[in-house]
Amino acid sequence: MAEGGDAEWELSKENIQPLRRGRAISALHQALSQQQDGLSTAINQQRQAFESELRMYDGDDPLDVWDRYIKWTEQTFPQGGKESNLTTLLEQVVTRFAEEKKYHNDPRYVDLCIKFAENCPEPLDIYRYMQAQGVGLTQASFYIAWSEEYENQGNCRKADLVYQEGFKKCAEPYDKLLQFHKALQARVSRQVMMNVEEDDSDDEPKQPERISLADLKHRGKKKAVAPVMRTGPAIRSISGGLKSHGAPVLGNATNSRIVVFDENKTQSAGPSEPRFESWVAPPTARAKENEQRPEKWCDVKV
Repeated sequence: MAEGGDAEWELSKENIQPLRRGRAISALHQALSQQQDGLSTAINQQRQAFESELRMYDGDDPLDVWDRYIKWTEQTFPQGGKESNLTTLLEQVVTRFAEEKKYHNDPRYVDLCIKFAENCPEPLDIYRYMQAQGVGLTQASFYIAWSEEYENQGNCRKADLVYQEGFKKCAEPYDKLLQFHKALQARVSRQVMMNVEEDDSDDEPKQPERISLADLKHRGKKKAVAPVMRTGPAIRSISGGLKSHGAPVLGNATNSRIVVFDENKTQSAGPSEPRFESWVAPPTARAKENEQRPEKWCDVKV
């Protein structure tokens, strides 16, 4: 790696967005050097070339142009942002080929849909839309991405159900799907063991605490008995001592019960598998504040 490339990488590495398939080092260094040198003209020319190819293409595989265009955008704009226009391109390509069934299980189109979901505020809506449209049902990458999103939201049960759905559909490659499923099971098992160990540590009897103060001595001829610990049960256990007239201590309530929520009891029908839903159009990628319709403002309360 060149010395100049090291400097550019050190100055920009915190802003580099990771890609699921990784980044090409040569393309990354070239993109960073172009940004440092201000070579925006060459980038704009390449972008215009892709746009022209999209309009003029009349071959049998229009998805190829979109795939190359988006991959070039990802590598050329490693920091992302509005300049890359990546989210708009992904939304356009997903909508453009949503009705062409020959691409529904094409690995390129499935990967583009997954990238679009990752750039949306609600990725699960995109995965449900893909399932309803029959997109990616035979691709392992679809079920892996869908399951990972459920796991990120803390729902490991549905994450496992997604893998089970992938096995039913005979998604390929099978070895990859099985590998990621086993990794999920290992993470869940490890988390369960950690929770069990924490519960066991909480149930262990605590060693008796050493009393720091000795018994109080009385003065005068009258004998008085004063408890050492003047809180909790010690107040009521000693006759003639101080009496507590306040509220009862919660820790000594014998009839108190702690209700623990159990999600399995709330669902009488048992665990539900991912269901097909009717979607007229794919969900939007973001809130388009500049495209809202005008509304009445006179009755709006601030």
